[in-house]
Amino acid sequence: MKSHKKKILLRSIIAIILAVVIALIAASFYFINYALGPYKRSHNEAMERFYKREPATLKAWVDSLERCHALLDTAITIDGRGKMAAIYLQASRPTNRVALLLHGYNDRAESMLHIAHIYNHDMGFNVLLPYFYAHGESEGDHIDMGWLDRFDMIRWIEVANNMFHGDSTSTQVVVHGISMGGFTTMCISGEKCPPCVKCFVEDCGYTSVWDEFAGEMRNEFNLPAFPLMHTTSLLCKIRYGWTFGEASAIDQLKKSTLPMLFIHGDADTFVPYAMLDRLFNAKTKGYKEKYIAHGTEHARSYTDHPEEYTQRVVSFVSRFIK
Repeated sequence: MKSHKKKILLRSIIAIILAVVIALIAASFYFINYALGPYKRSHNEAMERFYKREPATLKAWVDSLERCHALLDTAITIDGRGKMAAIYLQASRPTNRVALLLHGYNDRAESMLHIAHIYNHDMGFNVLLPYFYAHGESEGDHIDMGWLDRFDMIRWIEVANNMFHGDSTSTQVVVHGISMGGFTTMCISGEKCPPCVKCFVEDCGYTSVWDEFAGEMRNEFNLPAFPLMHTTSLLCKIRYGWTFGEASAIDQLKKSTLPMLFIHGDADTFVPYAMLDRLFNAKTKGYKEKYIAHGTEHARSYTDHPEEYTQRVVSFVSRFIK
């Protein structure tokens, strides 16, 4: 009788373990598809969203670009990644100064036109705005959260150098990204960049994909990181070749040597404001500055403080690009 009860108990335990494992696997597939499945926002959607968010003065400038067909497009092919697309603006006068502008999660390059206004309209830079892998007009079947994208963007820097150096032997490039683009900017800074890169501006980027997803899992689903984050990260490694933990801006900043301006809104809860100090302190080599946009939520620092934002960016970049 006791032996029979033990067998029933053992089978019950095994059944519970199997049920938990199956549930974890199913939840991991759901979460990775939820987080990394691309949403292809259309150009019209992006522009409508842009006009609702940004100051009305920008509309006339963007409209003039479209009327004059000044907003051009280009594309490259990257092995293993497919066609990668971008839009670009040439400076009104020949110059070798270039801004590479990196958009956010599930967004399009057009969402960075307010930042393009600073560089192209105010500073006279050429501007290149790539679409991330699986975003906009670029190919791809999943989002890499800016991690593997850092290598795509280094390739775009090389393209920009060929496109815009003019009579110079090389360009002078600033990389400026917001949200996921800010994370990518910091990750680029930890790699061996082409010598034309002179400085970086990161706006509300996250410390790591792990930290960002763990926060969203807590806020959106009221779930702890363990064990679902671990199983989903493992699934990401199997599917896409990287883990949430290794996708770390903190680790990349430790290797960063070029100047960087860090920007963050102190009311940001999506990429928590508390991440700013961790990021800023991780960069121990090279010049750095910090700009805190007071009362500002996620990715709205320019929207809320256009004059101050512009002044801080112009002042910083002008120190390193002449």
